[in-house]
Amino acid sequence: MNVKQRTIKAPVSVSGTGLHTGQRVTMTFNPAPENHGYKFRRVDIPGSPIIDADVDNVSDTSRGTSISQNGATVNTVEHVLAALVGLEVDNVLIDMDGPETPIMDGSSIQFVDVITETGLVEQDADREYYHIPYNIHYSEPDRKVEMVAMPLDDYRFTCMVDYNSQVLGSQHASISTIGEFKKEIASCRTFCFLHELEMLLKHDLIKGGDLNNAIVVVDKDVDQEELNHLAKLFNRKDISVAPQGILNNIELRHQNEPARHKLLDMIGDLALVGVPLKGHIMAARPGHAANVAFAKKIKALIKKEKSRKQVKTYDLNAKPLFDTVDIMGMLPHRQPFLMIDKILELTKSHVVGAKNVTINEEFFKGHFPGAPIFPGVLQIEGMVQTGGILVLNTVPDPQNYLTLFLKIENARFKSKVVPGDTIIYVCDLTAPIRRGIATMKGVGMVGDRIVVEAELMAQIVKVKETEA
Repeated sequence: MNVKQRTIKAPVSVSGTGLHTGQRVTMTFNPAPENHGYKFRRVDIPGSPIIDADVDNVSDTSRGTSISQNGATVNTVEHVLAALVGLEVDNVLIDMDGPETPIMDGSSIQFVDVITETGLVEQDADREYYHIPYNIHYSEPDRKVEMVAMPLDDYRFTCMVDYNSQVLGSQHASISTIGEFKKEIASCRTFCFLHELEMLLKHDLIKGGDLNNAIVVVDKDVDQEELNHLAKLFNRKDISVAPQGILNNIELRHQNEPARHKLLDMIGDLALVGVPLKGHIMAARPGHAANVAFAKKIKALIKKEKSRKQVKTYDLNAKPLFDTVDIMGMLPHRQPFLMIDKILELTKSHVVGAKNVTINEEFFKGHFPGAPIFPGVLQIEGMVQTGGILVLNTVPDPQNYLTLFLKIENARFKSKVVPGDTIIYVCDLTAPIRRGIATMKGVGMVGDRIVVEAELMAQIVKVKETEA
């Protein structure tokens, strides 16, 4: 049974302080239409620019994940996105009157609570998952980061952290399905080491920091004078080190809360892939930069597979619109320079031609005879001739006209073509023909592989004009 997309029933707001900016911000979750995805809107900026929650918009990962688009930025998006993924919400528009999401208690639980309270509504469109097709690996050997996404008909996470710390040691966290997020992961707070906290405070980098929104791991010997100094900075009567090796500002909600929070961050960062995933994500020592790089790798694979699915296949045994004799009636080219054999489709803006590449082609006598490869320049010529049929089809008596190509740009050769291959050329007008000038995009395919592509510009002229 297909799963339907979901949005929230009504707008709901939360307010708090940004961890790094220290600015007070109100964030409002709004219902959004089908296939909208997650978007942020900076209502405090003229024009209220929108920032898509997309991995291609990531602008910084140094102290959380920031995204930027349309001249606007939103900082620390991962806890908010994790809440949406964890509740399996598909479409939300998030209004913000400041540059950074509120840190709240350092976890996702308060976002989860307000969204749960307002309720969810099912939409008409099906949720389109991306199923991890095979093991996808990512690693950073210098940081000992290892990540892999494996096929699974669910969304499962396993996370291991190891900070070479006597306090934390090695920790593991996992959920077997995304439905466990709310209970097992959402309330797990961010953490930092005491030496990191001191550095951040020294450089005024956590202006909204409060000992209520982070677990502080004490990874060094600390004297009472330093504890008194921290107490003063955070307006506390006193601070001490708890038996678990953390400051006594808070009690751990889980023995492995830091590892669970790293898992939370992974869920939020991988939301930036842009589609719900089905797979088992395993990671050792993940961080925002690695999460984002991994998300980009998955998105690139999705994009590649999508482009392949959009490639149309053609029946080469079907009767063509134009055979070779018909083509020679329109084009002045003759063997050995006629580079198309058939026209399979033809409209006012679109043409499809075919070229069978055989070993007895004249040019193979001199072009790598020991390892014959169809020359790239002749691939472009076949594309040009196919495009010529398209533009000549727009004039009466095409035999009285020539197509002169004025420009070829952004030509790319993506895969070699060898004897036995059949190239399918597809050319589409990119703008209406004006004053005899045509611009088009051409693609050459062998099977489902794109082997060549280019942007073309041509001019239609009468034969007498060329003779003059």
